Formats: sequence, C-alpha cells, structure tokens
Amino acid sequence: MKVAILGYGTVGSGVFDVIRGNHAVIEKRVGAPIEVKYVLDLREFPGNPVEPFLVHDFRTIIEDPEIDIIVEVMGGLHPSYEYVKEALLSGRSVCTSNKELVAAYGAELIEIAKERSINFLFEASVGGGIPVIRQLMRSVTADEVEEVSGILNGTTNYMMTRMREDGISFDEALADAQANGFAERNPAADIEGFDACRKIAILTSLAYGQQVDYQEIYTEGITKISSRDVAYAKSMKRGIKLIARSYAKDGKVYAMVSPMMIRKKNPLYPVNGVFNAIMVRGNMLGEIMFYGMGAGKLPTASAVVSDVIDAAKHRFVNIPILWSTEKLTLGVKDEMEGRFFVRVPAAEADEARKRFEIHKTVELADADDEFAFVTKSMTEGAFAKVCEGLTVLSCIRYE
Repeated sequence: MKVAILGYGTVGSGVFDVIRGNHAVIEKRVGAPIEVKYVLDLREFPGNPVEPFLVHDFRTIIEDPEIDIIVEVMGGLHPSYEYVKEALLSGRSVCTSNKELVAAYGAELIEIAKERSINFLFEASVGGGIPVIRQLMRSVTADEVEEVSGILNGTTNYMMTRMREDGISFDEALADAQANGFAERNPAADIEGFDACRKIAILTSLAYGQQVDYQEIYTEGITKISSRDVAYAKSMKRGIKLIARSYAKDGKVYAMVSPMMIRKKNPLYPVNGVFNAIMVRGNMLGEIMFYGMGAGKLPTASAVVSDVIDAAKHRFVNIPILWSTEKLTLGVKDEMEGRFFVRVPAAEADEARKRFEIHKTVELADADDEFAFVTKSMTEGAFAKVCEGLTVLSCIRYE
C-alpha cells in the first residue's frame, strides 16, 4: 500500500523514518507492505534520504491512483483542511496529528470518512504517543464518561516543574524551555493555554459524542503564575499544574483550562517535565490514567503510524467514531464550583475577610505585605462578584 506524507517537519520526518525503519514489523502487522511514495513540502532537502520522494504540488498526490493513505502533519488549518477534505472525498483514508484541524473540523471529516467507508484517524492529535483517543473510542464504550482531565501540554508542565524544583522565575523557565527545544519562539499557544484547550475539546467531543466548539471553553494560561505563587503552593505541599478538564454534572457538560493547585495524592502531581497524563473517569470503570511523552518527534510519529496501520487493516471498512456534527452546548463557566487560592495586599485583609468564607489562611516568611487565603467552595460567578473592587494579586483554582 502506498502512503503520501503532507509535511516534512518534526513529525513528518518522524513518520517517514518510522515507516521506513520499521517496515518489516509494519508489514507483519498489516499483512502487506506499506511504502512511502511521496512527501509534500515546499522546501528542498539536498542529500537527505527524503529527496527522491519529495514533491511540491498536492495535485501530484491526489491525482495518483496508487495512493491509498494520506498522512497530514503540516499543522495549521489552511491548506490542511482543504487537502484532507479532498483526500477523503477522493476515497483515501487520512491520518493526522493536527489538533487544530481535528478540534475545528473533526466531526465533519469523520462524517465524510463514514459516508465513503474509509477512515479519518487522529490519535497523535492529543498527548503525542499516549494512546488515549483509541481507548476512548474502543475501550471505554460501555461507560458513561463522568470526567476527562489532565496535563495536556508538555511546555507548560516543564516550565512549572522548573519553577517549583529550581526556584526560577516564569521568564527564566520560558527561556530555558525555548533553549531546550520544548517551547516555540512564539510560545503563546502553549503558555496561554490554547494548545491544551484544543486538546480537551477533542477529548470532550469523543467522550460525549458531539462537536465541542473549543472557542467556548474558558481558557487561562500560566502567564500570571509568579515565583511567590509557587512558594505558597510548596508551603502547602501542593503543586501548580495547567489542568484541562471537562466533566458532566446535572445533565450538563462543563469544560475549562486553567492553572490549579493540586494535592500530592493527586495522580497528576508527580507528572513532571514534558510528560503528559490524562485521567478518564467512567461511571462503572472508575478512574484510569494514561501517561507518557506528550510530544516529540518519534512518540508522535509512532502514534501517527499506528493510525496508518489501522487504516491499512481497515481498507474500505470504516472504524466507527462516536462524534456527531450536532453541537454540544457547554454549561456556563459561572455555574462551575470550586475553591480558590487568593492573594490580596495586606491593607485589604480585613475587607477580604468580610467578603469571603475562608477555608484557611496561608503565611509565607517573606510575604508580610499581603494576605493569602483559600476560599470555601463557591461558584465561579459568585467568586467574580465578590472580587469586584478588591485588589486581587493572584487567583489560582485550588483542589
């Protein structure tokens, strides 16, 4: 079977290497050889093993009847969406790692694949090499999913780990992540929480079977987390993690991405560095957790090639994916409940005590210029209202 790869960046080169390097294992699992025929990229790679396979025009690929499977690893929405849609309409299965594409157009592309008895597969779009999507599609099907939550972004997790363990500032942690190749030159998608938002939108769509608009998910990144916040968390034997979460309650589904102070006994607490972890809770199954490298060339490429193998084994047989084009209306943020860690100037301590039901106060040796406390459980809406007119130095959701 012939494969075309769209994009020869980090993941695309990994897919190329895995298919060629593990060809014997792949052939044994599929029952037929899988060969790369084309790699689409605008650049030239003189002397690179990919050079004989390079093409610069998508038409070369789409008009070749020998191509059975197309791998999209270009990233972004356009022209990825147009290429993938045309590939599916032409009867080719598509495998992708593109979370933006899947979050925005997943339901539509799944429907096209279903109509043509082919497949649109996207395991690598969430959690790199962690096989969480396959498990949601095939192994948790007997349960009602009550919650999906986790650490879905390796860049921010690496930064929070460095801030906690080495006492460095946010800016120092970001510079270190960039120097080590864990953060892009423009890190906004990671540190502002957008990357994790798209991923939890995909997982929520799969968990509840309807299209979730990621733009409707309240998203807060880690840019406001300071060294002092981290010090407070350590004093309470807690860690700050960027948590993406969706859950069902009273017939509604709620979703959010935000930093959270979590307890040591939380299974996500020891997940450090660039690792990701995703917890799924079912009404019968209870809690299960998936852990592993959330990014990187070979882990992500391995997940893509697993989808290629699935597509090859199910040629002209659609693998059912419960994700309809019907939109899932999320519960409003103001109804969500929880506790909050709050810091205000010392001069406003009395006012804060009047306004909030306080669970406990927190002291730090070098922070006598402020008043820090944890609220009792309250709704997001009530919290925002109580904070009006108060100088809030920091606010972090508290497990």
